[in-house]
Amino acid sequence: MLDVKNEYLHHLLDRIKQRPGMYLGNCSITRLNMLLVGYGQARMELGLPRTEQEKEFDQFQEWIQRKYNISDSKGWDSIILLNSIDETAAFYNFFKLFEEFSHTKRKGRRFRSYNVVFHSPPTFESL
Repeated sequence: MLDVKNEYLHHLLDRIKQRPGMYLGNCSITRLNMLLVGYGQARMELGLPRTEQEKEFDQFQEWIQRKYNISDSKGWDSIILLNSIDETAAFYNFFKLFEEFSHTKRKGRRFRSYNVVFHSPPTFESL
């Protein structure tokens, strides 16, 4: 059984990636960020302690800034969007970048395995 009071963030991200329309309406990095802000706010208002996954995710902002050599105050979602062709591509790029980030965090440490299956955004030829 999934323990939503503890480590749930990776599970939530995996579900969003698999069914973005159900969670966000469409593939949008801006909407993804807003959902994650709401998730964090709800946990805080419920008095739930921050999990290790949430604390690790806090480091994603700094990692994205270093990766793209950005030193201003843009959020991770804006940085990824600026380096993508549109909201949909940025949404899919987030998951690729998050997996890369997670891999660097797990290197040398023993974490619970989190397998991510990436789906490329649809192309005009596939529609």
